[in-house]
Amino acid sequence: MTTPSPARIHVLIVDDHTMVRRGLATFLKVFDDMELVGEAASGQAAIQLCAQLQPDVVLMDMVMPDMDGAAATRLIRKQSPSIQVLALTSFKEEILVQSALHAGAIGYLLKDITADELAQAIRAAHAGRSTLSPEAAQALVNATSQPPTPGLNLTERELEVLSLMVDGLNNTQIAARLTVSPSTVKSHVSNILTKLGVASRTEAVSLALRNRLVA
Repeated sequence: MTTPSPARIHVLIVDDHTMVRRGLATFLKVFDDMELVGEAASGQAAIQLCAQLQPDVVLMDMVMPDMDGAAATRLIRKQSPSIQVLALTSFKEEILVQSALHAGAIGYLLKDITADELAQAIRAAHAGRSTLSPEAAQALVNATSQPPTPGLNLTERELEVLSLMVDGLNNTQIAARLTVSPSTVKSHVSNILTKLGVASRTEAVSLALRNRLVA
């Protein structure tokens, strides 16, 4: 009695470069436990193919002209939560790593990895396990070790006052604009300086502009 062979992992390749898709398609043929079920040259096409083909794992490029990989990943995961997406890109910027993982990608790999490493990552993704390139892991460490963006704890009113400070208004002018007393404005300004960790209005305005806290 012969033992039935295990089901193959169905893989969809998403990349706007034809040569990259061809290379990945050739790579998949080497491994008996994987099968290429489709290719997409854009994020929008990937979403449509995933709905039709229901692959197990998607190899997703992150930077594409019509729709970036993170946006495509988010929509694919929303419509088909069972599909695992592996980000496969040439870029290791922190913002790309974070956006991919926040969108639902199970891993983040750079295109310079070996065939065996990619195969292991595909198998891991199919089993629900994450794989991060060393560069992606370092990017996450860097992001989490950075101090939080100042001003996130400001109230809506404090942001209003800060915006008027940036416009150059003094307390009396701000009070007239917001129809409140100057003492109320003084209290708001004091709270703003404390929350931003600065000692003066000038520093508060400079920090607000630097971090785009107000429109």
